[in-house]
Amino acid sequence: MARRKHSAPRRGSLGVRPRKRASRIVPRVKSWPIVDLPEPRPLAFLGYKVGMTHLMIIDDRPGMSTYQQEIFVPATVIETPPMVAVAARFYKATLTGLKTLLDVWGEPPDNLQLWRRVKTLSVNRDEALKKFEDLRREGVDRVALLLASQPMLTGGLSKKVPDIIEVKLGGGDIEAQMEYALNIIGKEVKVGDVFKEGQFIDVIGVTKGRGFQGVIKRFRVKELPRWHKHRKGSRRIGSRSPALGAISPVPQAGQMGYHRRTEFNKRIVMIGSNGYEITPAGGFPHYGLVRTDYIVLWGSVQGPPKRPLVLRWPVRPPPWVPEAPPKITYVSLESKM
Repeated sequence: MARRKHSAPRRGSLGVRPRKRASRIVPRVKSWPIVDLPEPRPLAFLGYKVGMTHLMIIDDRPGMSTYQQEIFVPATVIETPPMVAVAARFYKATLTGLKTLLDVWGEPPDNLQLWRRVKTLSVNRDEALKKFEDLRREGVDRVALLLASQPMLTGGLSKKVPDIIEVKLGGGDIEAQMEYALNIIGKEVKVGDVFKEGQFIDVIGVTKGRGFQGVIKRFRVKELPRWHKHRKGSRRIGSRSPALGAISPVPQAGQMGYHRRTEFNKRIVMIGSNGYEITPAGGFPHYGLVRTDYIVLWGSVQGPPKRPLVLRWPVRPPPWVPEAPPKITYVSLESKM
């Protein structure tokens, strides 16, 4: 008889329910780490996934069997063109959560083409600065920046509409953060101003979409051997268990992929500004050339090429803190076609 002879773990995690499509392709950052930095700086940056290559590095992880040996490392390249700080936002902590006190919008540069994203932009820098002294007396609990990307500078994107993310400031005291936010409005922020080589970061993005799939591919349910009752259907679920309106733990067909996910503790292997140092022969498949700043991460990250990814300081960093970036002995520039 075709049935399971032994017990088995349930299929699929309930922690990621509902498995539906992400509401937006540029994710919002919902939590921020508490960092101890001498000077204020943004705690996140936006980049665009380019593709993967491989490196040869000297393993600097103590306790590993390959410590101080040359190892093969798969790596992901993310193009990070400079971002423009278009506005500063100040929050006040209340009993019902954070409340926005003031938004200070500056005059964006012409080449940013911010009008493509914000149709009714009203620059209020001079008026907002008059209210800034009142904010100091009232008290500010959080300072954030609105950073706009410049996709027109990349080598693999054809769009001109900038992506805007809200980034919390970390480091220093609240007074230093307010001064930093007001002074940087309208100026560029580079990825080297936010991260450094060798540190760990979190990568937030939307996974590759796979459409409507059945239970076998979506939940990796084991298909039982064929027998006469397969006239009822093979590769399908049986009883749904709960009634309509309740969350069913039984694997069912539905949307697979295009979910918002976070990859924790990805190590930055390299940060560079010359894209030709990392671009393979013939360019990256489905992307092309890297023309601006870029970072190289150890391992893989979610999403297809050209997918926007938010790079954030780690909220759960590992206990081991690297003192320096790993030594790279070889970067593969062979064709990936």
